[in-house]
Amino acid sequence: MADIEKATKILEILQERYEDAPQTYLNWENPYQLLIVTILSAHTTDAAVNSVSKDLFEKYPTPKDLANADDEDIIDIIRSVGTYNRKTRYIKETAEMMVDEFDGEVPQNMEDLVRFTGVSRKTANVVLQTAFDINEGVVVDTHVGRVTKRLGLTEEKSAKKIEQDLMDLLPKDDWDEWARIMGAHGRDLCNSRSPDCPNCPVNHLCPSAELEQ
Repeated sequence: MADIEKATKILEILQERYEDAPQTYLNWENPYQLLIVTILSAHTTDAAVNSVSKDLFEKYPTPKDLANADDEDIIDIIRSVGTYNRKTRYIKETAEMMVDEFDGEVPQNMEDLVRFTGVSRKTANVVLQTAFDINEGVVVDTHVGRVTKRLGLTEEKSAKKIEQDLMDLLPKDDWDEWARIMGAHGRDLCNSRSPDCPNCPVNHLCPSAELEQ
């Protein structure tokens, strides 16, 4: 079975299981909030970010408010998400750039988004797909990367190279759906420590299934 045929079949099967899975598990109300929480989510859990985001945006509801915030005040709010000094700098500089260059708005293209401090292609893809329904790439977080590798659809290790393999393999219209569905599968059955291969509906298409049982 060719990889494109296999990927299409896997996606079709898992779509039935994860029909109601969200595009992101982060809480947000507008593109500004989504950009900031996605930056904060690096190397921590979505639940950890969700636990601090309400307080953060109640105190700093606009990019201008955040750009003018005191560093220590931000740190007090986001401390539990880890690497808080670095992330405080990232989100303040991002807010400043939004105000100075984009009239307080989040740009709707990859080229501008990756210029923001702390914004990778993954972060930019999350914002573009979730807030604006724009497909410029594939979100490759730890779940999507792990599942894609286990399915034998890439041998790469870096998120950037895995994303390129997926962009070469999948139709563009499926880029956002692959990330949504594989992210849900990675959280559910295909988790990092104890994947439930016997109950996986695509185990017959997965070269890793027998090894993981």
